[in-house]
Amino acid sequence: MSGKRGNGEGSIYPYKNGYAAYVWVTKPDGKRARKYAYGKTREEVHEKWLSLHAEAKKGPVATRHRTLSAFLAYWLDSIVKPNLAPLSYVSYEGYVRLYIAPHLGSKRLDKLTVRDVREWLTKLATVCQCCAQGKDAKREAPRRKCCAVGDCCELYPSRRVIQGSRDALRAALTHAVAEEEISKNVASFVKVPKPRRRRIKPWSVAEASRFLADAAARDDRLFAAWVLVLCLGLRRGEVLGLTWKSVDFERGELYVDHQIQRAGRQILHRETKTEDSDDFLPLPALCLKALQMRRAQQTGDRKAAGEVWQDRHGLIFTTKYGTPIEPGNMTRMFALRARRAGLRIIPLRNTRHTCSSLLVALKVHPKVAQRILRHSQIAMTMEVYAEASEEQVRAAIGQLSDAMGGTG
Repeated sequence: MSGKRGNGEGSIYPYKNGYAAYVWVTKPDGKRARKYAYGKTREEVHEKWLSLHAEAKKGPVATRHRTLSAFLAYWLDSIVKPNLAPLSYVSYEGYVRLYIAPHLGSKRLDKLTVRDVREWLTKLATVCQCCAQGKDAKREAPRRKCCAVGDCCELYPSRRVIQGSRDALRAALTHAVAEEEISKNVASFVKVPKPRRRRIKPWSVAEASRFLADAAARDDRLFAAWVLVLCLGLRRGEVLGLTWKSVDFERGELYVDHQIQRAGRQILHRETKTEDSDDFLPLPALCLKALQMRRAQQTGDRKAAGEVWQDRHGLIFTTKYGTPIEPGNMTRMFALRARRAGLRIIPLRNTRHTCSSLLVALKVHPKVAQRILRHSQIAMTMEVYAEASEEQVRAAIGQLSDAMGGTG
């Protein structure tokens, strides 16, 4: 075949062992540049040349494409870190470093295909992460017990990890599309099995009351926190982020607008995730009494600590020295307290399901309960109140009242 260009083929010419072509395009920075295509035959290059022309007509075209690792590093530092919550950055960074970059990082961003992503996720499910991350090898020699000594422990990623890895890649490629570095998000075309949620039966009112009664009788330092979790349905971070400025004892209200979060090596006191999470919540008598007890308890802690007291935010729940409580420690303490009270262990987050039933047993007015439960319609609240509490539940509440000195 002759090296002469055919009509309408433009700049197609022999190049090394094949052919090459170029098209003038506008780059994302607005400058004009040549975009090249290569192939073994004139027909192959001609098809690529036509595709380049079509791409150039749609908008800016990148002439140089970085690897996926390079783009992910840029995405984390320039997009995620300054614009998203610290916890989101920690999560995305972990998925990129541990699961995405080791497998796909060397691929060119514009060459990444749906098949690449699908094969990566399939392989990821079969890769022992203890081997891949050298977890056992990082231990001191006497403590190595599995992968580092040739006995693979088969620590495969869970469905949740695989889904999170795909979601992190999809989020990054969505931004690459927005910046016109690629034309489509290949990760969005790959489906992964959804992780199954294990249903755990929440505590009954009797069990919750038994837990609180035991905590009150033992003068538990976190008794008020357990009361707010169970009676107001507050999340762990929301409870730990409460300050004394959030409490209005005269009006009997609590304003929830901050939370404590662990982000990497930092414990942060920051605003709640969205404005919708901020709210004034009415405080039932039991909650008010518990908070008054906590205030007296903290006053004693501050006097005992003296100059080493470190509370900077006026937090309600702190250690003996005024420092924020580690969120993970609160979860562990909840399990220990439940075991001490002779109750079955449930995740701390599951206590939100017990809140509505406990409000019924505490005889909280339905309109007040509607605000606490954040129900948009009073009819939803009345469905909860339609379930009459049993005598043993009322008896449990009475025991709790006795444990607190006959109040609440």
